[in-house]
Amino acid sequence: MKYLSFFLLVIITLVSCENDSKKADEISKIKMDVTVERFDKAFANATVANWKALRDEYPFMFSKSYPDSFWESKLQDTLQQELSAAVIEAFPSNLEGVASEITSLFQHLKYYYPEFRAPRVITTTSYVDYRNKVIVTDSLDIIALDTYLGPEHEFYKGVQEYIRLGFIPEQIVVDLADAYAKRYMLPVKNKTLLDEMITAGKRLYFKDIMIPFKTDAEKIGYSPEQLQWAEANESDIWKYFIERELLFSSDAKLPSRFINPAPFSKFYLAEIDTESPGRIGQYIGWQIVKAFMDNNKEVSFKDMLTMSTEDIFNHSKFKPKK
Repeated sequence: MKYLSFFLLVIITLVSCENDSKKADEISKIKMDVTVERFDKAFANATVANWKALRDEYPFMFSKSYPDSFWESKLQDTLQQELSAAVIEAFPSNLEGVASEITSLFQHLKYYYPEFRAPRVITTTSYVDYRNKVIVTDSLDIIALDTYLGPEHEFYKGVQEYIRLGFIPEQIVVDLADAYAKRYMLPVKNKTLLDEMITAGKRLYFKDIMIPFKTDAEKIGYSPEQLQWAEANESDIWKYFIERELLFSSDAKLPSRFINPAPFSKFYLAEIDTESPGRIGQYIGWQIVKAFMDNNKEVSFKDMLTMSTEDIFNHSKFKPKK
């Protein structure tokens, strides 16, 4: 009986791998031409005399709320000119590598959401508005390149290190995938820590599906060392949550301790607080969602996104790594 179970497991694994390979091949054949439009370069090269031609080409990049004098002043603003120069130095080409990754993201979106239509992808500068690094709409994806110049860039002085770590070109497609996850997930009102964890886990699993070429560390925005810490301490983290009855707690302080961006997670234990990465609740929620999908093969990825926290948790059979 033991050998029969092992044989069946091998067969199931082989069939799953074959299906995954077939799916990947189908996705790669989806026609999707992505060109990154360098509005940032065009604006940098515009002058007070000719900028209105650029406005005619990109009317959506020039808010009608501002008079012409505002844009003419911005063109001559020394900080704007410094930002433009830094971006062009960091990204001198037309971002072929980034475009390739965005193409793959769009192919995956098209495969799972046939109604998806590829938007125009446009780069800009934003005075380092890192809370809005990318903006995703039905017809436009706008990328603020001045938020991807590298964590040590002089423009980021004063920004906390745990935030700056994501200011790298490799995170552009990750940020886009996260923005699409938010668009495709139904809005829910999270009441408990577990609600917050599962919601974050769904978004991370969305990235598993849409950008499989990215590492787990890149998807969650951890360094490799931070991810290793989370994996090595998964069992202890879970034990901490269970013993203190945090999962179903609606304590308003819990998201800031375990879900929201932070330099470290707040266990209030001196020996691990400074070692832990922030957002550890997101990581655990991701593992729960992964366990659910592994143990419920009949549930589609899209259906999972609409399921309740209780259904996912109760049927996940989640067991932390030891």
